[in-house]
Amino acid sequence: MSSRRRHDQDINAPVDEHAVITSERKHEAAGVKAVMVSLQRSVQQMGPARTLAAWTRLNQRHGFDCPGCAWPEEQGGRKFAEFCENGAKAVAEEATKRVVTPGFFARHSISELCEQPEYWLSQQGRLTHPMVLQPGSDHYQPISWDAAYQLIADELRNLADPDEAVFYTSGRTSNEAAFLYQLLVRSFGTNNLPDCSNMCHESSGAALIESIGIGKGSVTVDDLVHADLILIAGQNPGTNHPRMLSVLEKAKANGATVIAVNPLPEAGLMRFKDPQKVHGVVGHGVAIADEFVQIRIGGDMALFAGLGRLLLEAHDQAGAASTVLDREFIDAHCAGFAAYEAQTRAVDLDTVCAAAGVSREQLERVAQLLINSERTVFCWAMGLTQQRHAVATIGEATNLLLMRGMIGKPGAGVCPVRGHSNVQGDRTMGIWEKMPETFLAALDAEFGIASPRKHGMDTVDAIRAMRDGRAKVFLGMGGNFSSATPDTEVTEAALRNCSLTVQISTKLNRSHLVHGRAALILPTLGRTDRDIQASGKQLVSVEDSMSMVHLSRGSLHPPSDEVRSEVAIVCQLAHALFGDGHQVPWLSFIDNYDRVRDAIAAVVPGCADYNTRVRQSDGFQLPHPPRDSREFHTSTGKANFSVQPLEWVDVPPGRLVLQTLRSHDQYNTTIYGLDDRYRGVKGGRRVVFVNPEDVAALGLRDGSRVDLISEFPDGQGGIQERRAKDFRVVPYATPVGNAAAYYPETNPLVPLDHTAVKSNTPVSKAVVVRLEACHG
Repeated sequence: MSSRRRHDQDINAPVDEHAVITSERKHEAAGVKAVMVSLQRSVQQMGPARTLAAWTRLNQRHGFDCPGCAWPEEQGGRKFAEFCENGAKAVAEEATKRVVTPGFFARHSISELCEQPEYWLSQQGRLTHPMVLQPGSDHYQPISWDAAYQLIADELRNLADPDEAVFYTSGRTSNEAAFLYQLLVRSFGTNNLPDCSNMCHESSGAALIESIGIGKGSVTVDDLVHADLILIAGQNPGTNHPRMLSVLEKAKANGATVIAVNPLPEAGLMRFKDPQKVHGVVGHGVAIADEFVQIRIGGDMALFAGLGRLLLEAHDQAGAASTVLDREFIDAHCAGFAAYEAQTRAVDLDTVCAAAGVSREQLERVAQLLINSERTVFCWAMGLTQQRHAVATIGEATNLLLMRGMIGKPGAGVCPVRGHSNVQGDRTMGIWEKMPETFLAALDAEFGIASPRKHGMDTVDAIRAMRDGRAKVFLGMGGNFSSATPDTEVTEAALRNCSLTVQISTKLNRSHLVHGRAALILPTLGRTDRDIQASGKQLVSVEDSMSMVHLSRGSLHPPSDEVRSEVAIVCQLAHALFGDGHQVPWLSFIDNYDRVRDAIAAVVPGCADYNTRVRQSDGFQLPHPPRDSREFHTSTGKANFSVQPLEWVDVPPGRLVLQTLRSHDQYNTTIYGLDDRYRGVKGGRRVVFVNPEDVAALGLRDGSRVDLISEFPDGQGGIQERRAKDFRVVPYATPVGNAAAYYPETNPLVPLDHTAVKSNTPVSKAVVVRLEACHG
């Protein structure tokens, strides 16, 4: 039996989703165990030589950017291992030696593959050839690249209106590919550019644009290292952004205080064991959180409003000499303070404590920490952004910083911690359905096109349009749309309602199986792959969470000579669609990506002299007016205090409020394995974490199997339901009335119309559910 056959049998082994072993949760993150897991997974997927080649180039100046999270590298010197456990897993998944060839699709029908879990699909390996699924067929078949482009072009040209096409983008796409993609879409005549930001940090952008005039964070890594106080809300850095922990460790060494605000006691916020330091190997590591605020799901806005009231009261008590409020900053740079002050003074602190689930004593301790700090940073992630009142919550948090003059000050500011590696860069490059007129005018002037001005569809609106037959062609560049989006049954029906679905992908995932009447899979290079074009080896650029733009140089041999870069795919498709006479020189961009960057420099604000500046040792930082000069490009020309009615999430009798979250063995919808080491779960994913008091009150026990049924208003006075079947109950330290479970398994519970006000982001962190005993 060959080694390939033995390997296939291992990865194809059936998974018993109910053979879950639970143990006590961990109280620290990283350490030697993280190193060993990283090495084991990497060697299994890539082999020893390829592992060494990848690890020595990962996040290095002359290497490639991690395809995982968007946490930035520190400026100056870099360590040999400038990555984390989950970054190593992400690279191993992308640079795997396992391949999905045309022979794989000949052996496996779509019907058969649909029965496999997401983990199994991911483990099959890299896609090697373009494939087509013809109408009525149950097997993908090989297709030439030229025929694939022609099929897409014909479908697009046959649409009655360009707005009948949807062009989705994931956050892994490079700046160059993203810029060309939006140029293709706008040349075609639509702004239908939904992306993964719509589902994660859109609320951050909406809130910050209103408050400070730019939808990006205002801090650098150096600001965090030198902050006095760092408040981290709705974020789990130990799993989602582990390299952040080393920055927090440095901040702690400089005397910083860290406040963790989260429904779950996450290991990384409790203690960090840096495996590159002695105390992380043989010692106890470093305690991270000085204050753990175990917030009830949806209670963050109430917490921030209560803190605002306590700050105002402290200002009153201090008298004329008070420094609690930075009156100079407020008077010179802010608008709306009087309305905010009037509303906040009327906040009832008993209501705040009940809504947030915190004691009055803890609320006062946190307020005093804010008062004592001269340099405060607020960090947050999807625990805040995926709430119905997310935009108002982030506005309320920003209010606290404005009161204290913490914007445009070293060591202070807002820090929305983005997820996917270049999700922020995609938006900078024009991947947004509502790009401003200044960007569109510059694009038109550079290329002689006429960009449409009507706003396009975001992700939720695109699903509705496909469901209703108003959108007929779906093209996704990266990502796993069907698994990443809410209301799974509705989303899958919407995709199947299309005449054509196209997935530009590195690996097999469920979106290849949820298809239109015809479907294409176009295999593309990953971040780790070497990209050779006519002028030689090509470089791409990305933007991290803190607006640093830098180069990424893939160096590993691709899985097949048939795999093409995203830049090449976009440009060759555009050439097939528009023909030789189009005013955009599409094919010339493929030969040399410097030409793409020259175009970016001419169009994108802050990107002048792009080719030179991006080649600096650490790249360059995009401008941020509030940070750089305390300029606020808002409707008032000043930083705006947010004044919104106080909201929180009630727990109906006999129900729980569920948040969806990642396991430590996944990144977004990519499942690396079936363990969640930090939460004490091994061998499965269909688990629901419930407070022991709720377990008893609901007549359940540890190990009970239940269906999760979400409930939400139908808009006509009734209640609609969604069901996700067969989860094991795990007693856990969640707040009473709250629960947690992994996505994408719980995405079916999130209704399409359950979205955040203003941002239209699905509310995946506050789903009212009931638990029913499972008899299956």
